Amino acid sequence: MTNRKMLLGSIGLAASLAVIAATAHAQQGETMSVSAANAVASVPLIPRDALYGNPTRASGMISPDGKWLSWLAPHEGVMNVWIAPASDPGAAKRMTSATDRPIPQYFWSPDSKSVLYVQDKGGDENYLLYQVNVETGVERTLTPFENTRVSVVGASVTKKDQVLVGLNNRDPRFHDVHLLNLNTGALTLVMQNEGYAGFLADDSLTLRWAVRQNAAGGLDMFEVEDGKVSATPRESTDLEDSLTTTVAGYTVDGKTLYWLDSRGRNTAALIAENTETGEKRVVAESDKADIGGTLSNPRTGEVEAYSVNYLKTEWTAFEPKVKASLEWLDARLEGDFGVQSRTEDDTKWVIWNDPLTSPSKVYLYDRTASTLTEFYTTRPELVGAPLQPMHPLEIKARDGLTLVSYLTLPPGSDPDGNGVPSAAVPMVLLVHGGPWARDGYGFNRAHQWLANRGYAVLAVNFRGSTGLGKDFINAGNLEWGKKMHDDLIDAVDWAVGAGVAQKDKVAIMGGSYGGYATLAGLTFTPDTFACGVDIVGPSNLETLLASIPPYWEPQVKQFHERMGNPNTPEGLALLKERSPLYRADAIKKPLLIGQGANDPRVKQAESDQIVKAMQEAGIPVTYVVFPDEGHGFAKPTNNIAFNAVTENFLATCLGGRAEPVGDTLGQSTARIETGREYVEGL
Repeated sequence: MTNRKMLLGSIGLAASLAVIAATAHAQQGETMSVSAANAVASVPLIPRDALYGNPTRASGMISPDGKWLSWLAPHEGVMNVWIAPASDPGAAKRMTSATDRPIPQYFWSPDSKSVLYVQDKGGDENYLLYQVNVETGVERTLTPFENTRVSVVGASVTKKDQVLVGLNNRDPRFHDVHLLNLNTGALTLVMQNEGYAGFLADDSLTLRWAVRQNAAGGLDMFEVEDGKVSATPRESTDLEDSLTTTVAGYTVDGKTLYWLDSRGRNTAALIAENTETGEKRVVAESDKADIGGTLSNPRTGEVEAYSVNYLKTEWTAFEPKVKASLEWLDARLEGDFGVQSRTEDDTKWVIWNDPLTSPSKVYLYDRTASTLTEFYTTRPELVGAPLQPMHPLEIKARDGLTLVSYLTLPPGSDPDGNGVPSAAVPMVLLVHGGPWARDGYGFNRAHQWLANRGYAVLAVNFRGSTGLGKDFINAGNLEWGKKMHDDLIDAVDWAVGAGVAQKDKVAIMGGSYGGYATLAGLTFTPDTFACGVDIVGPSNLETLLASIPPYWEPQVKQFHERMGNPNTPEGLALLKERSPLYRADAIKKPLLIGQGANDPRVKQAESDQIVKAMQEAGIPVTYVVFPDEGHGFAKPTNNIAFNAVTENFLATCLGGRAEPVGDTLGQSTARIETGREYVEGL
């Protein structure tokens, strides 16, 4: 028994013991740090260019008729579309002439006569649609409008020379639906959009559904008949099902309508509706995660396989021939794989393969001949590089919620491969954007880059992340900077307690919402992190919502219900309370901010505001702006330049290693607005 007098009398001794223990812990930490650094130092430094430069090839496809192979590859440093005859893959020719920004996405026309691609200007996300004729090489702009963003509403296997597109050139808030003739380029108005968030068409390119947000923050789904939207919705959701329930598409004959539906359950199930009788049946469901991807027959549209992504992605096929093909591939490929392109007759597939600790490869699979031929290796310069395995984890939050997470450790730190280093190491908490998105399992170049520099890298699917059921998403409602942030802190505490991370050497880093989380980390929990890297992150939730792109207006109710409604006194107070800008004076750890000047989602003002507040409070900050970028850095030279600054910033804060900055800044458009002196090498 210890009485109060004895306890008070022992305070001096306890304090002395605490000093001794702290000194010993610090010395042990130094030893751990030296040991970890030595292990990493014995491994080659992976050049930034090898991870963040242009891949040799990417986005490989086969044309629907099977006659052509296509891919993205650099020309004079910019990613362009190339094609080659499937019978002679070596006879490649370049189809596009992008000279500034990489082409972000392309696809084949249904008739295989042309390649279509989208491109914006300077990262403004006003994507226009372009077409290149395969035989003649003639290129034209199919949507020649200013300040317009195109969306593809529908394509067809039976009407191969036409597609439905959405254009917001009349009203930037709403995409009117047009029928686009791929032969003539003619655009014909199908429906003027008076407030709908989206549309669904069948294979005949007839609009069948219009979707609009309702007062509850959910979705109303209206049938469309004879070009007219019905007066009342046939199906509706409230807020809790709005991100996990939607009409998913028709079979080619129109007899089956697929749904992804979480109504009456937690996770989204794949449901097939008989369009004649209205009868619905559950095709697939999982109690662990939502139904994710599907494989549908290219000619019939019938779903033949589906995926569920909990810790890892797992495919289930119920069509016998597809099942046999997936099993045949599984026996021959190491790591993860999937189908990224198919011919219309389904005899040839393009397969991606992620071996996890070597660069991904793409193969041509001839299902009839049972042959698997290598198409390309995405980044051959990474062959033999010291790439590290990723460990999927389940971490418990303080209220018992399970957080699906992924951990990558520095080379040499985990000799027995059990996912825990032999001594704690510095760590980077890498927070995904969205926040209505998720991290997944597989090769991740940010994980590989940071692990190679000497850091454990932890990615956490905090509440609000998608794919893990509606309950998990809705647990994040109105919890920006609160329970969503608590999840990140709980993951850090787990990493420290498990011997993964050194408590005083944890950085937080991320883009978009991940940038917000970084600012929240340094303002709301200023003693938890040693430093932070914020990439295009909002600092003021009120101004963020006031400046969202106009084409997001049909969905703005979602933002208000899930973040806070600035039109109500309580909502406005909540947004201000959760905005790091108003606590900028609490920042006491180093901060690096990267921003694209043309970002339409998170305006440059979001970064300018907090930089100004920190400068007025006399708090150091390093701020890098790219005048030709938007929501993230698409140009490899800019991405590499910011990562050069980032890794030298982290080395300054955490003690890891870094490739010298060199002349990367000169090769980019980076402007260091302030704080050059706080990063070693600048």
